[in-house]
Amino acid sequence: MSHDGIGLRAVMRSVAFLTAGALAVPALAACSAEDRAGRPLAGQDIAPASRDRVADGGTLRWAVDAVPETLNTFQADADAATSRIAGAVLPAMYRTDAMGRPVRNADFLESAKVVDREPKQVVLYKLNQQAVWSDGREIGAADFTAQWRALSGKDTAYWTARNAGYDRIEKIERGASNLEVRVTFSRPYADWKSLFSPLYPKEVMGTPDTFNDGARRKLKVTAGPFALKKIDRQDGDITLTRNPRWWGSPAKLSELVLRAVPRDQRAAALDADKVDLAEIDPEEARRITRAATKGSAPHQGPGAAAGTAEALRSRAAADGSDEKAADKEIRAREKQRRALAKYADRQSVLRGFEVRKSLEPSFTQLALNGAEGPLADERVRRAVARAIDREELARIVLKPLGLPAVPVGSHLALSGQLAYADSSGTLGGQDTAEARALLADAGWVPGGPVKEQQKPDKAAGSEGQKPDAESGTGDDGTYIVGEDDKPAGRVSEGERERQAGRERTKDSEDHAQKHGKEERRTADDQAARPLDGRRYVREHGRQGGAPGAYAPKGTAAPAGAAAGALAKDGKPLTLRFVLPSGPGSESLRAVGARIARMLDRVGIRTEISKVSDGSYFKDHIASGQYDLALYSWPASAFPATDARPIYAKPVPAADGSLNVEQNYTRVGTDQVDQLFDQAIAELDEGESRDLVRKADSRIWAAAGSIPLYQRPQLTAARLNLANAGAFGFQTPHYEDMGFLKKGAKPAPGPSKS
Repeated sequence: MSHDGIGLRAVMRSVAFLTAGALAVPALAACSAEDRAGRPLAGQDIAPASRDRVADGGTLRWAVDAVPETLNTFQADADAATSRIAGAVLPAMYRTDAMGRPVRNADFLESAKVVDREPKQVVLYKLNQQAVWSDGREIGAADFTAQWRALSGKDTAYWTARNAGYDRIEKIERGASNLEVRVTFSRPYADWKSLFSPLYPKEVMGTPDTFNDGARRKLKVTAGPFALKKIDRQDGDITLTRNPRWWGSPAKLSELVLRAVPRDQRAAALDADKVDLAEIDPEEARRITRAATKGSAPHQGPGAAAGTAEALRSRAAADGSDEKAADKEIRAREKQRRALAKYADRQSVLRGFEVRKSLEPSFTQLALNGAEGPLADERVRRAVARAIDREELARIVLKPLGLPAVPVGSHLALSGQLAYADSSGTLGGQDTAEARALLADAGWVPGGPVKEQQKPDKAAGSEGQKPDAESGTGDDGTYIVGEDDKPAGRVSEGERERQAGRERTKDSEDHAQKHGKEERRTADDQAARPLDGRRYVREHGRQGGAPGAYAPKGTAAPAGAAAGALAKDGKPLTLRFVLPSGPGSESLRAVGARIARMLDRVGIRTEISKVSDGSYFKDHIASGQYDLALYSWPASAFPATDARPIYAKPVPAADGSLNVEQNYTRVGTDQVDQLFDQAIAELDEGESRDLVRKADSRIWAAAGSIPLYQRPQLTAARLNLANAGAFGFQTPHYEDMGFLKKGAKPAPGPSKS
């Protein structure tokens, strides 16, 4: 799988779930929630069609990365395939719409609302009277109660990966009828709509044994448009079939087969006509597009080959030439003919597909490890952020795909979601001069024994590997940006920029020293203004950076100093940049290389280390063996709950280690934690969203991670497949998927340009 996603959807579950314009300075009360949320940058692309145009029957073969290890989404090793199965066979009280917002699922829930706030919050669920499990039993309070007890965290015999929200429930009772469920909370919980989606039957949640082991390989009782028929681990197929007890709109498909096809094997699976729907990488998308716009190569039949062979032998005999040479040419031509025929067959298969594209409900970020080293200094982190042109990075990835190249402006939501607001102006946009000023204030100045520093055997962690052709130079898997050999007498553009930059840096230092200290602004005022190097000096009262950082005017740089490279206390400013090396991560590596060049312009060198896919997250991101890294987080409809572990301030654990939850940058503040706590307890939805936005402003200011762009979602779909493809934010409606009737056309969708 692409490590732009890096499997973090499962990681998020295991702890609680892996795009034009000037940056606006946030003003939290300036406009309505709807205006600030905007609309999704790209709509879904699923070839929508009304149910009367979709044929009854058929089997859809849908590619997944692997057969899931568990069917229990609340266990640590649950993955995207686990969630896909749950979405088709289990109840969900709420699901997300095309705007990424939670909506009531009418197949299970007639209504749900907060009926009391004092002395305790009480939510009353009224269930659809037709909602039953596959064994005929009504869905009711017993199932809600069993799931709460299993996930509350009070019974450690349950091997749960998350209990967020369930730990706030005090009791669950039957209401006025079997169709009513009253849930009383011990503490207010704003994200109550996140609960009971999916809902497992009491047969699964009732005991630790059934929870821990019973639901890993099978689900005896289900309730959805499909039921689980078979899991074939040898062939890699999970077969879902129509649920005969389903009371909603009947599934159009007879069967839905989830087929395990790793990302690097999707092209071969499409060529072999083994799947009908598959997420693909950009190169495969281009191949499908070419097949749709060009004719196949000439396909010569065996008769033509025989005629050619006979002609060659006859000519050889007439000319008195060597028949062996003729036979050799015949074999070469036959090999070429077979290759052309194979190519034509592939093109013919691919012309039956199209690329459906949107943006995933997730974003790629640059993570800055603030636990130790230069990035432990917030000024250096801010300098890194100010050196980066996020708009350029979004263009690199998204513009060639015909998708909106707009940078993401929030850590906690995406455009279209209610909590979204662009708070990037808190930190400020790309500004080389300000980046240099921040570095100078932190004591990093031109000069120092940069070249003499010994390179580590492995730049980060235990899995550093030798670079391939695209990784640059070096024999140890590390490419140091800024150390390229250059012909004598020539000055690169980067060097000219650094030479000019030294003068701007000196001006910035003089400016900072001239202004000295000013009265500190309030926290809210700070969050509403970009943080730059000169302002940092004013507000924090620092002049000249670290003691002894600035040599007297006219002092020569140490011997061997690299032009423009920064150093402090005899050490160069070099950051370990870890990137995945596997297939499907080409665009991520291209973005990493561009970031490295941007940092080099302000004097920050990077050691790029490409590591195996298997170790990238476990041995580097999660363990903190990196300075810079690229990975993605999903956007949740419930950021106060799901995002808190990602940005919570790390705290010492009882054994002396540091408990980082999911905050792999190790950067957090008490104020961010407080804002999350307030947002999760605020039952007024508007007030809760404002608190989430304030938290996002503080996260930007801390500069532990820099959101870059929303991830592209590219899906190969059979031309006659309706209501499936690039779903964007929306939860798939499994019962509506199917193949168009003969002569039927889907509704107009997004342009395929």
